[in-house]
Order: sequence, then C-alpha cells, then structure tokens
Amino acid sequence: MFGGILTYAHFNHFNCFVADNHDEPIDIAIVGAPFDTGTSYRPGARFGPESIRSTSRRLGSAWKSKNNKKRPNYPVDPYDETTHNYTIIDCGDVAMTPFDNRIALNQLYRGHRSISKHKSNTDKTPKIITLGGDHTITLMAIKNAYEQRGRQEKLRVFHFDSHIDTWDPKSLGGGITDYMSLNHGTFLHYASELGYISHEGNYHVGMRAPYIDAKYDKHHDSECGFKTIHASDIDRIGVKGIIDELTQDPDIPTYISVDIDVLDPAYAPGTGTMETGGFTTRELMSILDGLKGKVNVIGGDVVEVSPPYDTNSEITSLAATSVVDSLLKLMVL
Repeated sequence: MFGGILTYAHFNHFNCFVADNHDEPIDIAIVGAPFDTGTSYRPGARFGPESIRSTSRRLGSAWKSKNNKKRPNYPVDPYDETTHNYTIIDCGDVAMTPFDNRIALNQLYRGHRSISKHKSNTDKTPKIITLGGDHTITLMAIKNAYEQRGRQEKLRVFHFDSHIDTWDPKSLGGGITDYMSLNHGTFLHYASELGYISHEGNYHVGMRAPYIDAKYDKHHDSECGFKTIHASDIDRIGVKGIIDELTQDPDIPTYISVDIDVLDPAYAPGTGTMETGGFTTRELMSILDGLKGKVNVIGGDVVEVSPPYDTNSEITSLAATSVVDSLLKLMVL
C-alpha cells in the first residue's frame, strides 16, 4: 500500500511524454495538471493531483475482482488485469509553469497530445483522465479530445459543477485583457466559441451558484449548447430522473468534467469556490455509476480539489478519488 512511486491506485507509472515511448500502447491514461492560477477565489488546486493519488492508496490490484460481487453493475474490474484487455497507466504530472498561464496551459495541451500519439488496443486513441488543478485545465483536455475525435464526430460535455463556467469574459467587467479572460469561469465559453464542443446536447449538472447577469448569462449559456440540471432538481426527479435525462443519446462521444464543488461543502470543503446546497457524495456516485453502458465516455477529469482547505481526514480528496474510480469504470467496458 505504501511502497513504490505514488500513482493513482498503484497503476504502473510510465513516461508518456517522450517521443521514443510512443510505440507503447495505452488505453486509459491518468495524468495530473498541477495548475491553479486560473482561479478567482481560493487557490491550492495545484496540489490536487498529489492528494488524489494519495487517497487512492487503498485501491488497486490487491482488491481484485472478488469485490465485483458487491457492485454487480461492473462485470470487469479496472484494477484486475485478468478481467479486461485495457492498458491503464499513470503518466504522472505534466510539467506546468506557475508563472505564466498561457505557457502552462500550452504545456498541458502538449502533454495531452503526446499521450494521444500512443496507440490504443481498444479505441482509436487513448482515453485520458486528468487530475486537476483548477477548472481552466479542462479547456486543454477538451481541445485535445476534439482534435482526436471531434472533428469527425460531435463532442459533448457533461459538466458537473455548482457554476456554469460559460461566462462571457465581458460579463466580468471592464478592463479584462485577453490574458485575464481565460479562467476557471470562462473556459466553456471558449470551448464553444472555438468549436471544440457541440452546440447541443451539453449538460450542466448540479448547478446552483448565482449568475452575474442572469438574463444574459442564461441566454449565452443556451447559445453555448448547454441545458441545466440544477442541484435542487434531485429533490424533484431523483437520481434516476437525472440519469434518464443524461442517457438519451448513448452513442455521442462524451467528455465528463467533475468540479468537486458540485458536492455540498459538508462533503467537499477543500475547494476554491464553495456553494451550499450541493449533492451528497452518494448522490454524485450514484449518478455517475448510473451512466455505465449508457454513455460513450471518451475522456474526463476531476478538478478544483484544494488540499490546503480540506479536513484532516482528506474527505474532499477521497471524494475526488471516488470520482476517478467511477470514470474508470465508465471507460472499461
């Protein structure tokens, strides 16, 4: 449990960023993005990847497929190579400068692109799970996914978050430079504007934060192709209703991005921009698990884990570890 290099769930570490290694097959890659200079409130998410890996120590091959009896929806176990044909590795963290956002995000994009140059035995390109980092990093992950798949296929986003993150930079006030305009609240605006995602079929799930300009923000969000499932909707339609809404088009390539602040602060205090009234951890896990076999998941991330604000019990990082576990099980079919 405590030996060797720290990786997510003890998966093998492999240097995915060296051209000489591109002949090695990768089906699912886990990669860290230690970046938090796109945040607008509390920083610290650059330490998220390490903390998520640390709280994943109890996962791994030692648990084997015997535990599948407890979760019958999963006939294969990502941590047991005898139950599937996937090569799952941890690439470590992309080297991202803390001094220049544009350079750092380009470094992340190049890291994702390098991973995608590896062949996959189970798909046309490796699937990537990114450990954030603030939510700005998702733009680079979506850009790479678009270039690998979206130019030929529609690419949609399931965005689990308490905020919409499609804010038009001009709504943030005057004097916003191009450099400042890309941040963790505007990245989906740019994903839409740059054509990386479809203009229909995208969902916000768990949204509850106030708008800056409600009328304009809602209109612009709709123009970006998003529908919204509010956190309070779970009281009206339940977990099953949310799953039913998200699984109407099972074949569309889907990127799942989970901001840990989709959870109520009682379950995830270690994050940068908390909003009360969120999902419980069980509700989030139930929704994600309910997508198994009903959504074509081609990539994903969990972001905004800020360990300096977490509890001594690391409950936020532990919740993020469970999100990665669910994403893996959505990808390993």
